[in-house]
Amino acid sequence: MNLPTIEATGLLCIPDPHIAATPPMQRLESYMDDVLQKLAACLEHAVREKLVPVILGDLFHWPRENPNTLIVALIELFRPHRPFVLVGNHDKYQARFTPDTSLAVLRAADVVTVLDAPGLFLRLVTPTGTAVVGASPDGAPLPAAVEKEAGETSVWLTHHGIGFPDAEDRHVRIHEIAGLDWVINGHLHRPHPTVVSGATRWANPGNITRLKFTRKAMTRVPAASVWRPGADDLEHWPVPYRPFAEVFPDQEFPPEEASSPEYKSRFLEGLSRLAWRRTREGAGLGEFLRANLNPENPETAVIWELYREVTDAGK
Repeated sequence: MNLPTIEATGLLCIPDPHIAATPPMQRLESYMDDVLQKLAACLEHAVREKLVPVILGDLFHWPRENPNTLIVALIELFRPHRPFVLVGNHDKYQARFTPDTSLAVLRAADVVTVLDAPGLFLRLVTPTGTAVVGASPDGAPLPAAVEKEAGETSVWLTHHGIGFPDAEDRHVRIHEIAGLDWVINGHLHRPHPTVVSGATRWANPGNITRLKFTRKAMTRVPAASVWRPGADDLEHWPVPYRPFAEVFPDQEFPPEEASSPEYKSRFLEGLSRLAWRRTREGAGLGEFLRANLNPENPETAVIWELYREVTDAGK
């Protein structure tokens, strides 16, 4: 299998930075600088530990029309490192990764390697073993099986709604994948313990950026994660972060915290948050439904029918 080869000690997985010049949700005005500092710290850690940096999707919070100040700052930050960046749902415009997105600009500047198609993309040679590394961007299927040489480890990077415990309503079920040792997922911002299914380990490290103004976010530690061949689990590396009170407003929490269990309330919680915050959030209702509806649920078809009726009526 002819793949580009890199010698390193492992991967530094950087999940969901969601960088933006205009603070999303309830984050305060320091947001862009806060996230840039976290990304810089991750890249410095990768150099120090001889790790390959990989952003697990949603580098950007809004896919387009990010100001030049942000784009230039990222070009200068990424140029010495040229990290791999998996395409997340927030990196796409109208559910597609197009040349007019901000991530495409970074690729044109040749400061990142964008992972926008499913497949193996790297052979990693480390002191603890050799691994083949693949990826599936948002919306792309996971592999049915993975081919690797004898003695190699395999790892697959994803940005999907995966049914970890307490998130069973997500549409990707945890299962064994032939020839695949690891799945490391972005997208789900809440960290989940690694789950083993047959010979495949499924990991979800969380994210490096706190977005939601909730009580749970008060105690969450933003972290990147290190993966090495032969390890039983990820090594979580806390990124530098500021106290909750310095990055969120001094106000009452929204009412969704009273809902339980969390995974059953997530859809209604998200809808209430869309109404509660009156920001320039660019996802829109259609993208919200695509990201949160489980196609296997019987009510999904009804919700989409209602959505089409409402949106067509407004034309």
